[in-house]
Amino acid sequence: MACERYGGDMAKVIDQFGVDSFKKGWYSETGTISGDIVTSVLIDKILHHEKSKYQDILIFNCNVFGRILCLDDVIQLSEKDEFVYQEMVSFLPLNSHPKPQKVLIVGGGDGGVVREVTKHPLVESITLCEIDERVIELSKKYLPFMATGFESPKLTVHVGDGAEYMKAHQGEFDVIITDSPDPKGAAICLFQKPYYESLKQALKPGGVIASQGEGFWFDLDIIRELVGVAKSVFPVVDYATSYVGSFPGGHLGYVVCSTSPNTNFRNPVHKFSTKMLKELGLRYYTPDVHRAAFALALFSGRGIRTEWGALAMMTTLLWMCSGSIYPVFEIKNAFSTLQK
Repeated sequence: MACERYGGDMAKVIDQFGVDSFKKGWYSETGTISGDIVTSVLIDKILHHEKSKYQDILIFNCNVFGRILCLDDVIQLSEKDEFVYQEMVSFLPLNSHPKPQKVLIVGGGDGGVVREVTKHPLVESITLCEIDERVIELSKKYLPFMATGFESPKLTVHVGDGAEYMKAHQGEFDVIITDSPDPKGAAICLFQKPYYESLKQALKPGGVIASQGEGFWFDLDIIRELVGVAKSVFPVVDYATSYVGSFPGGHLGYVVCSTSPNTNFRNPVHKFSTKMLKELGLRYYTPDVHRAAFALALFSGRGIRTEWGALAMMTTLLWMCSGSIYPVFEIKNAFSTLQK
Protein backbone atom coordinates (compact mmCIF):
# COMPACT_ATOMS: atom_id res chain seq x y z
CA MET A 1 0.00 0.00 0.00
CA ALA A 2 2.74 2.48 0.99
CA CYS A 3 4.81 1.74 -2.12
CA GLU A 4 1.81 2.29 -4.36
CA ARG A 5 0.99 5.63 -2.73
CA TYR A 6 4.45 7.19 -2.31
CA GLY A 7 7.19 5.52 -4.36
CA GLY A 8 10.95 6.05 -4.19
CA ASP A 9 12.91 6.57 -0.95
CA MET A 10 9.82 7.77 0.93
CA ALA A 11 8.12 4.45 0.26
CA LYS A 12 11.09 2.59 1.77
CA VAL A 13 10.98 4.75 4.91
CA ILE A 14 7.25 4.26 5.41
CA ASP A 15 7.48 0.52 4.72
CA GLN A 16 10.23 0.27 7.35
CA PHE A 17 8.73 2.40 10.11
CA GLY A 18 5.08 2.71 9.21
CA VAL A 19 3.16 5.98 8.84
CA ASP A 20 3.02 6.29 12.62
CA SER A 21 6.04 8.30 13.85
CA PHE A 22 6.15 6.38 17.14
CA LYS A 23 8.64 3.59 16.76
CA LYS A 24 10.37 1.33 19.21
CA GLY A 25 13.55 2.74 20.70
CA TRP A 26 12.63 6.35 19.95
CA TYR A 27 11.28 9.09 22.23
CA SER A 28 8.56 11.16 20.54
CA GLU A 29 7.60 14.36 22.33
CA THR A 30 3.86 14.85 22.10
CA GLY A 31 3.22 17.00 25.15
CA THR A 32 3.90 20.32 23.43
CA ILE A 33 1.21 22.99 23.07
CA SER A 34 1.06 22.29 19.34
CA GLY A 35 -0.27 18.76 19.56
CA ASP A 36 0.20 18.14 15.84
CA ILE A 37 4.01 18.66 16.01
CA VAL A 38 6.21 15.75 17.10
CA THR A 39 9.93 15.83 17.87
CA SER A 40 11.58 12.40 17.95
CA VAL A 41 15.05 11.35 19.13
CA LEU A 42 16.65 7.92 19.27
CA ILE A 43 17.07 6.70 22.86
CA ASP A 44 20.44 5.27 23.76
CA LYS A 45 19.55 4.37 27.35
CA ILE A 46 16.71 5.17 29.75
CA LEU A 47 18.28 6.33 33.00
CA HIS A 48 15.17 6.92 35.12
CA HIS A 49 11.38 7.06 34.81
CA GLU A 50 8.79 7.71 37.50
CA LYS A 51 5.57 9.52 38.27
CA SER A 52 6.12 11.91 41.14
CA LYS A 53 3.35 13.53 43.14
CA TYR A 54 3.12 16.27 40.51
CA GLN A 55 4.31 14.99 37.14
CA ASP A 56 5.81 12.29 34.95
CA ILE A 57 9.63 12.44 35.02
CA LEU A 58 11.79 10.79 32.37
CA ILE A 59 15.57 11.03 32.02
CA PHE A 60 17.34 9.27 29.17
CA ASN A 61 20.54 9.43 27.16
CA CYS A 62 20.63 10.28 23.44
CA ASN A 63 23.75 10.06 21.28
CA VAL A 64 23.10 13.45 19.65
CA PHE A 65 21.83 15.54 22.57
CA GLY A 66 23.33 13.71 25.53
CA ARG A 67 21.18 13.43 28.65
CA ILE A 68 17.62 14.69 28.29
CA LEU A 69 15.07 15.58 30.97
CA CYS A 70 11.37 15.28 30.10
CA LEU A 71 8.48 16.37 32.29
CA ASP A 72 4.94 15.31 31.34
CA ASP A 73 6.12 14.24 27.88
CA VAL A 74 7.86 17.54 27.08
CA ILE A 75 11.63 17.93 26.69
CA GLN A 76 12.81 20.41 29.32
CA LEU A 77 16.52 20.35 28.55
CA SER A 78 19.26 18.47 26.77
CA GLU A 79 22.90 18.25 27.76
CA LYS A 80 23.97 19.53 24.34
CA ASP A 81 22.21 22.91 24.38
CA GLU A 82 20.77 23.54 27.87
CA PHE A 83 23.27 26.33 28.50
CA VAL A 84 21.54 28.59 25.97
CA TYR A 85 18.29 28.84 27.92
CA GLN A 86 19.93 28.86 31.35
CA GLU A 87 22.30 31.71 30.45
CA MET A 88 19.74 33.84 28.64
CA VAL A 89 16.91 33.59 31.17
CA SER A 90 19.44 34.46 33.88
CA PHE A 91 21.65 37.18 32.43
CA LEU A 92 19.03 39.09 30.45
CA PRO A 93 17.37 40.25 33.70
CA LEU A 94 20.48 40.24 35.90
CA ASN A 95 22.42 42.51 33.56
CA SER A 96 19.42 44.81 33.11
CA HIS A 97 19.24 45.61 36.85
CA PRO A 98 21.79 48.03 38.33
CA LYS A 99 22.26 46.00 41.52
CA PRO A 100 20.76 42.47 41.39
CA GLN A 101 21.64 41.38 44.90
CA LYS A 102 18.62 39.28 45.90
CA VAL A 103 17.18 36.79 43.40
CA LEU A 104 14.18 34.44 43.47
CA ILE A 105 13.89 31.52 41.06
CA VAL A 106 10.43 29.96 40.69
CA GLY A 107 10.68 26.44 39.30
CA GLY A 108 14.02 25.39 37.88
CA GLY A 109 14.46 22.35 40.12
CA ASP A 110 16.99 20.93 37.66
CA GLY A 111 19.41 23.59 38.96
CA GLY A 112 20.46 25.13 35.65
CA VAL A 113 19.26 28.66 36.37
CA VAL A 114 20.72 28.47 39.87
CA ARG A 115 24.06 27.49 38.34
CA GLU A 116 24.09 30.58 36.13
CA VAL A 117 22.75 33.07 38.70
CA THR A 118 25.45 32.07 41.21
CA LYS A 119 28.06 33.24 38.66
CA HIS A 120 26.95 36.87 38.69
CA PRO A 121 29.36 38.88 40.87
CA LEU A 122 26.66 41.19 42.27
CA VAL A 123 24.26 38.46 43.40
CA GLU A 124 24.39 37.92 47.15
CA SER A 125 21.46 35.61 47.85
CA ILE A 126 19.34 33.21 45.80
CA THR A 127 16.10 31.49 46.76
CA LEU A 128 14.94 28.54 44.67
CA CYS A 129 11.24 27.75 45.02
CA GLU A 130 10.50 24.35 43.43
CA ILE A 131 7.24 22.50 44.03
CA ASP A 132 8.52 19.03 43.07
CA GLU A 133 11.38 17.91 45.30
CA ARG A 134 11.97 14.84 43.11
CA VAL A 135 13.17 17.03 40.23
CA ILE A 136 15.89 18.43 42.51
CA GLU A 137 16.89 14.99 43.78
CA LEU A 138 16.99 13.38 40.35
CA SER A 139 18.91 16.26 38.82
CA LYS A 140 21.62 15.88 41.44
CA LYS A 141 21.85 12.17 40.63
CA TYR A 142 21.49 12.07 36.84
CA LEU A 143 22.20 15.65 35.67
CA PRO A 144 25.31 16.68 37.62
CA PHE A 145 26.25 19.25 34.95
CA MET A 146 23.02 21.08 35.87
CA ALA A 147 23.17 20.68 39.63
CA THR A 148 26.49 22.33 40.48
CA GLY A 149 24.71 25.47 41.69
CA PHE A 150 23.09 23.58 44.56
CA GLU A 151 26.47 23.66 46.30
CA SER A 152 26.56 27.47 46.42
CA PRO A 153 26.44 29.11 49.87
CA LYS A 154 24.31 31.86 48.31
CA LEU A 155 21.43 29.42 47.77
CA THR A 156 18.38 28.67 49.91
CA VAL A 157 16.01 25.96 48.63
CA HIS A 158 12.30 26.14 49.43
CA VAL A 159 10.12 23.21 48.37
CA GLY A 160 6.64 24.54 47.72
CA ASP A 161 4.36 26.59 45.52
CA GLY A 162 6.07 29.66 44.05
CA ALA A 163 2.98 31.85 43.89
CA GLU A 164 2.20 31.21 47.55
CA TYR A 165 5.81 31.88 48.49
CA MET A 166 5.73 35.29 46.80
CA LYS A 167 2.55 36.27 48.63
CA ALA A 168 4.45 35.80 51.90
CA HIS A 169 7.56 37.65 50.68
CA GLN A 170 6.37 40.89 49.12
CA GLY A 171 8.81 43.63 48.20
CA GLU A 172 11.87 41.43 48.84
CA PHE A 173 13.58 40.68 45.52
CA ASP A 174 15.57 42.58 42.93
CA VAL A 175 15.14 39.92 40.26
CA ILE A 176 12.63 37.07 39.89
CA ILE A 177 13.13 34.38 37.25
CA THR A 178 10.29 32.00 36.43
CA ASP A 179 11.66 28.78 34.93
CA SER A 180 8.33 27.31 33.94
CA PRO A 181 7.10 24.52 31.67
CA ASP A 182 4.66 25.24 28.85
CA PRO A 183 1.23 26.74 29.70
CA LYS A 184 -0.60 23.44 30.13
CA GLY A 185 -2.39 21.92 33.08
CA ALA A 186 -1.32 23.33 36.45
CA ALA A 187 1.31 25.54 34.77
CA ILE A 188 -1.30 27.67 32.99
CA CYS A 189 -1.54 29.92 36.05
CA LEU A 190 2.11 30.96 35.57
CA PHE A 191 1.12 32.70 32.32
CA GLN A 192 -1.89 34.60 33.66
CA LYS A 193 -2.38 38.09 35.09
CA PRO A 194 -2.73 37.14 38.80
CA TYR A 195 0.70 35.48 38.68
CA TYR A 196 2.30 38.52 37.06
CA GLU A 197 0.69 40.71 39.70
CA SER A 198 2.25 38.45 42.37
CA LEU A 199 5.63 38.85 40.66
CA LYS A 200 5.34 42.63 40.75
CA GLN A 201 4.32 42.65 44.41
CA ALA A 202 7.31 40.47 45.38
CA LEU A 203 9.79 42.85 43.75
CA LYS A 204 11.61 45.75 45.32
CA PRO A 205 11.23 49.15 43.59
CA GLY A 206 13.03 48.95 40.25
CA GLY A 207 12.90 45.16 40.25
CA VAL A 208 12.86 43.08 37.07
CA ILE A 209 11.55 39.66 36.08
CA ALA A 210 12.17 37.14 33.32
CA SER A 211 9.96 34.24 32.27
CA GLN A 212 10.13 31.45 29.72
CA GLY A 213 8.33 32.84 26.68
CA GLU A 214 7.66 29.94 24.26
CA GLY A 215 8.65 29.93 20.58
CA PHE A 216 7.24 32.07 17.78
CA TRP A 217 7.08 29.34 15.10
CA PHE A 218 4.26 27.46 16.82
CA ASP A 219 3.13 29.63 19.76
CA LEU A 220 2.95 33.18 18.38
CA ASP A 221 -0.64 33.78 19.49
CA ILE A 222 0.23 32.59 23.00
CA ILE A 223 3.26 34.90 23.07
CA ARG A 224 1.20 37.91 22.03
CA GLU A 225 -1.38 37.11 24.70
CA LEU A 226 1.35 36.67 27.32
CA VAL A 227 3.05 39.95 26.41
CA GLY A 228 -0.34 41.65 26.61
CA VAL A 229 -0.86 40.28 30.11
CA ALA A 230 2.59 41.48 31.16
CA LYS A 231 1.98 44.97 29.74
CA SER A 232 -1.20 45.26 31.77
CA VAL A 233 0.90 44.87 34.94
CA PHE A 234 4.40 46.28 34.24
CA PRO A 235 5.36 49.66 32.73
CA VAL A 236 8.22 48.13 30.72
CA VAL A 237 7.88 44.80 28.88
CA ASP A 238 10.07 43.33 26.16
CA TYR A 239 10.60 40.03 24.37
CA ALA A 240 13.91 38.36 23.48
CA THR A 241 14.82 35.25 21.50
CA SER A 242 17.46 32.52 21.36
CA TYR A 243 18.31 29.36 19.44
CA VAL A 244 17.82 26.05 21.25
CA GLY A 245 18.11 23.01 18.97
CA SER A 246 16.26 20.52 21.16
CA PHE A 247 13.11 22.69 21.43
CA PRO A 248 10.34 22.71 18.80
CA GLY A 249 11.36 24.96 15.92
CA GLY A 250 14.83 25.39 17.41
CA HIS A 251 13.72 28.63 19.05
CA LEU A 252 12.85 29.84 22.55
CA GLY A 253 11.81 33.27 23.78
CA TYR A 254 11.87 35.23 27.02
CA VAL A 255 9.45 37.78 28.46
CA VAL A 256 11.25 40.42 30.54
CA CYS A 257 9.51 43.09 32.62
CA SER A 258 10.50 45.92 34.94
CA THR A 259 8.74 47.98 37.58
CA SER A 260 10.88 50.96 36.56
CA PRO A 261 9.85 52.97 33.47
CA ASN A 262 13.53 53.80 32.95
CA THR A 263 14.66 50.22 32.32
CA ASN A 264 16.01 49.54 28.82
CA PHE A 265 16.39 45.79 28.44
CA ARG A 266 18.01 46.16 25.03
CA ASN A 267 21.11 47.84 26.41
CA PRO A 268 22.61 45.88 29.35
CA VAL A 269 23.69 47.84 32.40
CA HIS A 270 26.47 45.35 33.09
CA LYS A 271 28.60 44.46 30.07
CA PHE A 272 30.89 41.49 30.65
CA SER A 273 34.31 41.68 29.00
CA THR A 274 35.62 38.79 26.91
CA LYS A 275 37.89 37.86 29.80
CA MET A 276 34.99 37.83 32.25
CA LEU A 277 32.78 35.77 29.93
CA LYS A 278 35.54 33.16 29.85
CA GLU A 279 36.08 33.25 33.63
CA LEU A 280 32.34 32.78 34.24
CA GLY A 281 32.26 29.83 31.84
CA LEU A 282 29.59 31.32 29.57
CA ARG A 283 29.09 29.74 26.16
CA TYR A 284 26.14 31.61 24.59
CA TYR A 285 25.48 34.92 26.35
CA THR A 286 27.54 38.00 25.46
CA PRO A 287 26.71 41.73 25.53
CA ASP A 288 26.20 41.61 21.74
CA VAL A 289 23.91 38.58 22.01
CA HIS A 290 21.98 40.41 24.75
CA ARG A 291 21.28 43.36 22.44
CA ALA A 292 20.60 41.25 19.35
CA ALA A 293 18.14 39.00 21.19
CA PHE A 294 15.54 41.79 21.10
CA ALA A 295 15.66 42.21 17.32
CA LEU A 296 12.52 40.45 16.10
CA ALA A 297 11.50 39.52 12.59
CA LEU A 298 8.61 41.51 11.11
CA PHE A 299 6.08 38.68 11.34
CA SER A 300 6.85 37.92 14.98
CA GLY A 301 7.38 41.50 16.14
CA ARG A 302 3.90 42.67 15.23
CA GLY A 303 1.67 42.60 18.26
CA ILE A 304 4.53 41.86 20.66
CA ARG A 305 6.02 45.31 21.11
CA THR A 306 4.17 48.59 20.71
CA GLU A 307 7.34 50.61 20.13
CA TRP A 308 8.48 48.30 17.32
CA GLY A 309 9.48 50.94 14.79
CA ALA A 310 11.13 54.25 15.56
CA LEU A 311 12.12 53.67 19.16
CA ALA A 312 13.79 50.37 18.38
CA MET A 313 15.74 52.02 15.56
CA MET A 314 16.66 54.91 17.86
CA THR A 315 18.10 52.47 20.39
CA THR A 316 20.17 50.85 17.66
CA LEU A 317 21.44 54.21 16.43
CA LEU A 318 22.45 55.29 19.92
CA TRP A 319 24.31 52.03 20.46
CA MET A 320 26.11 52.20 17.12
CA CYS A 321 27.04 55.85 17.48
CA SER A 322 27.96 55.96 21.16
CA GLY A 323 31.55 57.03 21.52
CA SER A 324 31.83 57.70 17.79
CA ILE A 325 32.30 60.90 15.79
CA TYR A 326 28.58 61.23 15.02
CA PRO A 327 27.19 64.31 16.79
CA VAL A 328 24.09 63.92 18.92
CA PHE A 329 22.01 66.25 16.73
CA GLU A 330 22.47 63.91 13.75
CA ILE A 331 21.00 61.04 15.75
CA LYS A 332 18.08 63.23 16.82
CA ASN A 333 17.50 64.23 13.21
CA ALA A 334 17.49 60.59 12.16
CA PHE A 335 14.93 59.82 14.86
CA SER A 336 12.72 62.73 13.72
CA THR A 337 12.83 61.40 10.16
CA LEU A 338 11.76 57.92 11.32
CA GLN A 339 8.76 59.38 13.14
CA LYS A 340 7.42 61.10 9.98
